[in-house]
Amino acid sequence: MSETFDGQYPNIAWWVETNNGWIEVGSDEFSSSMIRVLDIGGMLWEGDDSYETVAEAMEEADEFIEQWRVEHGYALE
Repeated sequence: MSETFDGQYPNIAWWVETNNGWIEVGSDEFSSSMIRVLDIGGMLWEGDDSYETVAEAMEEADEFIEQWRVEHGYALE
């Protein structure tokens, strides 16, 4: 049985469930980056234009959110 999304990317799960933020995956007319982390104030981080796998992009976004949580005083659970 595979691990759940929340287990693989706990900080992304926290971001969308608790912090009212969201992520975008895939390029669009505004950005060529493959993945972005946003909240009501706008884009906080964007990844590279491409990755070997989507999982690699998600891991990088999860790491950014973890760092953001530490810097902004949100305890890691």
